Amino acid sequence: MSLAQFSVDDGPHSMDGLRLYAQDGTERVEAFIGRKVMDVWADSVEHRGGRQSLFRDQYNALGKLNLAAIERIVSAKYQRGATFNRQHPFVEVLVSDITESGEVLNLSELVREPLPPAFHRLA
Repeated sequence: MSLAQFSVDDGPHSMDGLRLYAQDGTERVEAFIGRKVMDVWADSVEHRGGRQSLFRDQYNALGKLNLAAIERIVSAKYQRGATFNRQHPFVEVLVSDITESGEVLNLSELVREPLPPAFHRLA
């Protein structure tokens, strides 16, 4: 049960988060990290105060930049088997999986555009 050939799906899809594919021999495995999970992971590194959600191009770019770390997280969860992955061979990465892994997200290439005033919350 070893995953290989990881790739980020940066094509059009209806999932709100980072979608990845890998191979387990001849079986295709899909992995997913929801946008909110990516937001929490990025926020844990940025410590910027006001939270700004990532957009698709941002979390896809972060996925590509951090593919090795994500591979380790997904592989560890996948290797636990169907008992721990109710949708096996689909692997959904949760905040707890990231925390447990100790992996740190590299945000060195993340570009955050300032939000227009209409998007800022009023206190």
